[in-house]
Order: sequence, then C-alpha cells, then structure tokens
Amino acid sequence: MLYTNSIITGTGSYIPTEIVTNPDFSQNKFYDLNSIPFDISHDEISEKFVAITGISERRYVTRDLHASDIATIAARKAIEDAAIDPEELDQIIVAHDFGDVTKGTIQTDTLPSLSARVKHNLGIVNPKCVAYDLIFGCPGWIQGMIHADSFIKNGIAKKCLVIGTETLSRVIDIHDRDSMIYSDGAGATIIEAREENRQRGILSFATESYTKEEAFYLYLGKSNSPDADPYIRYIKMFGRKIYEFSLKYVPGVIKECLEKASLDIHDVHKILIHQANEKMDQEIVKRLFRLYGIREVPKEIMPLSIQKLGNNSVATVPTLLDLVIKEEFQGHTIKDGDIILFASVGAGMNINAVAYRY
Repeated sequence: MLYTNSIITGTGSYIPTEIVTNPDFSQNKFYDLNSIPFDISHDEISEKFVAITGISERRYVTRDLHASDIATIAARKAIEDAAIDPEELDQIIVAHDFGDVTKGTIQTDTLPSLSARVKHNLGIVNPKCVAYDLIFGCPGWIQGMIHADSFIKNGIAKKCLVIGTETLSRVIDIHDRDSMIYSDGAGATIIEAREENRQRGILSFATESYTKEEAFYLYLGKSNSPDADPYIRYIKMFGRKIYEFSLKYVPGVIKECLEKASLDIHDVHKILIHQANEKMDQEIVKRLFRLYGIREVPKEIMPLSIQKLGNNSVATVPTLLDLVIKEEFQGHTIKDGDIILFASVGAGMNINAVAYRY
C-alpha cells in the first residue's frame, strides 16, 4: 500500500545579529497598566523576569531589515537545503502578525502581502505558485504546515514553502515590562509530497480556537506611559490569563493530536513547543505527561531556545526545528523514525499541534 506523505525536505532560519540583554532595558522607565511607575530597581525587575520567563537575552533585526526580508533569507536557506527549483513551488504560506514594520514607526505594512514580497524576492515567475499570508497568532507556522499537509493529501500541491517571520521589537511598548519578552526572527520549511509504502512526515494534527472571553488576551493597546500618544498602539497581553489558559487547554490538544495518530506519549522523542515562556512551556509538558499518569518528564525531550532568542512568535518553532535538525542546538538531534511533536498557543486564542515522524 502506498501512502501520500507530507515530508519536510528542507529547513532554514534567520537569527538576527543584534543581541539585546536584560541590562539593556535599564534605561527604560516601566509603568503598570494604570501608568503608575514601578517602585523597584531594574535589577529586581530583571531577576523576577528571568525567574518567570527564562529569558536573559533576545535578538533584534538591524534597521535595514523587515519581516519579509528575513523571511526571504530563511526561505532561500530552506530551498537550498531541499535542493529544489523554487519555480516548482505550488504554495508559499507566510505566517506573521504585524507585516513589515519600519524601524521607528508603529505602522504595519501588508500591501502587498508578505508572501507576495517573498515570492518577488525569490524571483519566482510561475503564476501557479500561489502566495498567501496566514494570521493565526503565534501558532501561525504550525497552522501553515497543517494547510500545506491538507493541500498535499488532497492532491492540490506537491511542494510548499511555509514560513514564520516576525519583528516584534518594532511593536513593543518600551514602558511595559512585557517588552522584554519579545524578539525577532524567521524560520522556513519546504514540505513535499512523497508516495511511500510507510507512513511518515505529518501523521496528524489538532487545532482549537477560543474567542468567547479569550479573544483579547493579546491585543494592541496604548503605551503604559502617561506621556505617550494614546492613539499609537503596541502589543499588549494579560500574561496571567494566557498562562492559566495555556496550562488548562494545551496539554489536551496535544494529547488529541497523538491519539489521532494512534500514538502514545512514550512514542515521542522531541517536543518542539512555541517558545513563549520557559516556566509555562515546562508546566504544559508536565501536565501533558500527567495525562498519561507520568510524573517525571524526560530531560532531553523539550529543547528550549527562549533563554537566548526570546519569543519571536511564529518563528520560534521553525527556527528551533532548523537548529536541531542541523545539530546546531545544545546537542539535541533528530534521527530517522523519531516522533516529533510541534505545538503552539497564542493570540486568538488559538492552539495547535502536529505529530510528525521524521
């Protein structure tokens, strides 16, 4: 029996060159949501921040680059890695949240779409190569992979390019402590159809959206500073609500994904989860294992890049995948036959997971 498999044949990423450490924020005056300044030192703020998020530094793009530029860089690497002709691509799916934002401004630019810009930058002429953007919060890249898998399994596409790209450093409020969480980056994958006598690649997926009370847990709002222009908006979030929401719902979505593929948690070799918050990610995985009656999580199952790269939204998972596959991340490796879980949660509020056999 032949199976139509959706296989990742190439990966690429762009990690910005500008390193920003926690002490670099000491010049920023932080206020709470009521515009009241925090009456504690930056050292104390930084200490608590690291304890909660695990982030000690993050990466920002240089002034000359935009989200579509770094998406193109990551895409070129993935195309080269897959050794394909880009003219053969059927779909270019670009996940992001804010489009291209020019340094020093707060206005987003999505005309033309980032996917159209990437296709243009790659010099692809083929009009049958369809390019579109996907706005799905932090789970956007995984959702793009789900789209690509659906196109492949239904015979609509044979080769897809899926990208996650973001420059969150350009939509942060420098007077909000949460600004220390966010970063920039891009990750890309080539996913191709393969007719094979065994099932591998994307085995299953699960997705959920919660919008009744949860839709505005992440939103655009005015600066915390009392002196700021109230009509300029920045990325804002209710961190505690997101944390509690994620712990409550994400483990169940991942378990559902595994069950759809007739897999057990013991089958999983790596969990590549959205790098939102180190403590939150660790607790999500703990609760996932508890759903299977397991109290101790295997040490090497979940690589974490957030400590050095921060949270760059849709780019965290594909960037981490690229680094692990190319054996460039803390000794983590993936070998033939390994079961990999991709999972994410973010604005919407959206949750998704994909089970993948390497």
